[in-house]
Amino acid sequence: MSRSILVDCRKDTLSEVKGEILEIGFGTGMNLLYYPEHVRRITGVDININMHSKAEKRLKSSPIKVDYHTVSAELLPFPSQTFDTVVSTFTLCSINDIQRALSEIVRILKPKGRFFFAEHGLSPDYKVQKWQHRLNPINKALSCGCNLNRNIKELVESCNLKISKLDQFYLEKTPKIFGYIYKGIATINPS
Repeated sequence: MSRSILVDCRKDTLSEVKGEILEIGFGTGMNLLYYPEHVRRITGVDININMHSKAEKRLKSSPIKVDYHTVSAELLPFPSQTFDTVVSTFTLCSINDIQRALSEIVRILKPKGRFFFAEHGLSPDYKVQKWQHRLNPINKALSCGCNLNRNIKELVESCNLKISKLDQFYLEKTPKIFGYIYKGIATINPS
């Protein structure tokens, strides 16, 4: 997850974040290096209790203060309309109840808030999709629940979010079944 091609993806995804920020799937704090200089505080959540200790080195060397919570994205412990920005990078693939997590993101976003995401998922190429579907059970078992075949665009749009910017592409030097990327920004659908 720290390959140079993913670093560029992370930097680009985080380039416009501002205000009160929540990062879903904070993990080892890999994104800390790529937040813009004006960001001095974020809230991070991760369900894995072992991740916080793995993030310690990055947390100590970062100028960003992190309010860390070991919680599930499906049950966020924050009041409605708390955050200006929610960030998820390479996390939506492994959340058990993705619909519930996206509904929670909508709930905790302020009315003009934005959801920034970079995720791998379902390829538009039918031949690649066939292999993603075939290999998904094995990948989930070996990769902490990571799904290869989630259509991130459809999932985001199904939860009262409207995508305002979306780039879709294959990562270079990555097998296509693992490397189809959805990188975008969504806002709460006003309708």
